Amino acid sequence: MPRRADPALRSLLVERAARMLAAREPVTLRALVEGTGASTMAVYTHFGGMPGLWSAVRQEGFTRLAARLAAVPRTGDPVHDVAAHGVAYARNALEAPELYRAMFDARADLADAAAADATFQRLVDAVARARDEGRLGPGTDPLALATRSWAAGHGLVSLVVQGVLPAAVLAPQASATTVALLTAAGDDPDRCRASVERAWAAG
Repeated sequence: MPRRADPALRSLLVERAARMLAAREPVTLRALVEGTGASTMAVYTHFGGMPGLWSAVRQEGFTRLAARLAAVPRTGDPVHDVAAHGVAYARNALEAPELYRAMFDARADLADAAAADATFQRLVDAVARARDEGRLGPGTDPLALATRSWAAGHGLVSLVVQGVLPAAVLAPQASATTVALLTAAGDDPDRCRASVERAWAAG
């Protein structure tokens, strides 16, 4: 009779694998289940093997990010909301740094790549709204601007997560970068700065 999946054990194994990966520890079946009370068969029961485990680790990172972004409220200030998505992205990374690092390890396929893509689409949609409501220039390309914003934010967050930069620099540096990008796209500098700083203060 096949073993039944245990959601709690599955989550434990995912998080344990992410921690081991971040610590550069060798991730073997035996090392993964050590101390969990589970046998090595648990990896096959829950993931179908090690490739499935790595896919699940990446997917879990995007699943948590999606939940964090979905919780970002829509306000009357579209530029604030663009910045708020960046804040949520950063906070998610700082709360689960091991999963954050694993999310972008493309050596493992994602079980649901569309769900991962949807997290970025939220930022694209927020930028489009800021353009459509007149805060950004009418010629603004939401995809291009969202890509520049994500690339800059991801680089900064990665440096903080890896310990290269202290966490204290994240809010001021991310705010300055966001303001620079959005004012270059047409927003009023003072108004933009106020919107972005409110988002980081609230986040």
